[in-house]
Amino acid sequence: MTRFDFTPYRRSTVGFDHLFDLLENNGRTQQGDNYPPFNIERGNDDAYRITLAVAGFKPSEIDITAQQNLLVIAGKKDAENSEDRDFLHVGIANRNFERRFELADFVRVESADLQDGLLVIELVREVPEAMKPKKIAINGDPKLAVVDGSKKDDSEAA
Repeated sequence: MTRFDFTPYRRSTVGFDHLFDLLENNGRTQQGDNYPPFNIERGNDDAYRITLAVAGFKPSEIDITAQQNLLVIAGKKDAENSEDRDFLHVGIANRNFERRFELADFVRVESADLQDGLLVIELVREVPEAMKPKKIAINGDPKLAVVDGSKKDDSEAA
């Protein structure tokens, strides 16, 4: 596995420590376990969908926990149901799992739905009004506070 040195970037950036820590930790803790398989889709700039293939799991056996910047999906199978069965071949993975997804700031879980063996989790990014970009007028001159991107002629102002 290739290791990246983020030291030059850490020296020239401010406030991105969390991002570099995330990249370094992900490289260290990345496991070869791909169970359950999943997709991540982007609907538009502020809507995302995570789909996990959780065949054989009931809604009561899946736990979804959303914390600040972290989504944890865990599946715990009831051991009592499989003990009394005599399998000749086991090809469907039916084991406990835990999947973690790092979420960006202001991303929240909107809904979760389990249907046909697929767990679909809808996510949306809602940036607070105070955090959205704003144009700032210099010295209070309204001509410099361009909000819509159109320019006014000096002849119109006169």
